[in-house]
Amino acid sequence: MSVTKCPVITGICQRYLKCMYEMRQIFDGDILVFKLLNFSLEQNICSKLDVGNCSRFVICVTELDTSELVELLQKSAVEHLTTCRQLEAQQFGSVGTIVTTDYEALYAYKLGDYQRCLQLSTQNVQKLLNADCVFSAALEQIVNQLLDDDIVSLTVLMVVVNPKCRQKYWNVSITQLTLSLYLMTQCQLKLRHSETSLAQTLHHIKCVQRRIQNDRIFDHLTLHLASRTIVTLTNFE
Repeated sequence: MSVTKCPVITGICQRYLKCMYEMRQIFDGDILVFKLLNFSLEQNICSKLDVGNCSRFVICVTELDTSELVELLQKSAVEHLTTCRQLEAQQFGSVGTIVTTDYEALYAYKLGDYQRCLQLSTQNVQKLLNADCVFSAALEQIVNQLLDDDIVSLTVLMVVVNPKCRQKYWNVSITQLTLSLYLMTQCQLKLRHSETSLAQTLHHIKCVQRRIQNDRIFDHLTLHLASRTIVTLTNFE
């Protein structure tokens, strides 16, 4: 129902927007609701409703650059996913080893903070390397947005080759250990670490390749990609 044609809805929106304007802190949900309200009107909602100066949180309908909003939503998602990891560790830590900073490492990699990503990933690898059971991260849309083009391309190729592969969870997920090793590899290369460090990472990758189950195809593809990247860019055989 159009806000401009319903006095009751108009009154509700006016009170809501007035409340938003008076708040010192505006949450992600408020920004999204305001943007949806803007799209639902023929003209800017601030010209229809008397709520004062809305410029501090207006996202113009014609504004094409939504990078700040995307970054805000990604950061919020990572925070919630990290909280979820912490709860998993509390409730299921006795079943298997769970690290709680894998999404933080991914987000740091996305931001180009390779030193922070390497620090978190190295800690995770050290904790997971000798674990009997490790948990997985589902390759959902938010996670794909944090991954680099190579990994996203792998997921697409899997679907192209075998569209039914997405029906099995282990084909659309990656273990925390595999993800951490891949991030370690990429960060070490970007930070130009010594061949000694890369050789140690390659050794870890080969050990994990021998241990991991054969039906975890995406894990094997990712580990193979990481090892080939090291071998290609160094003198290792």
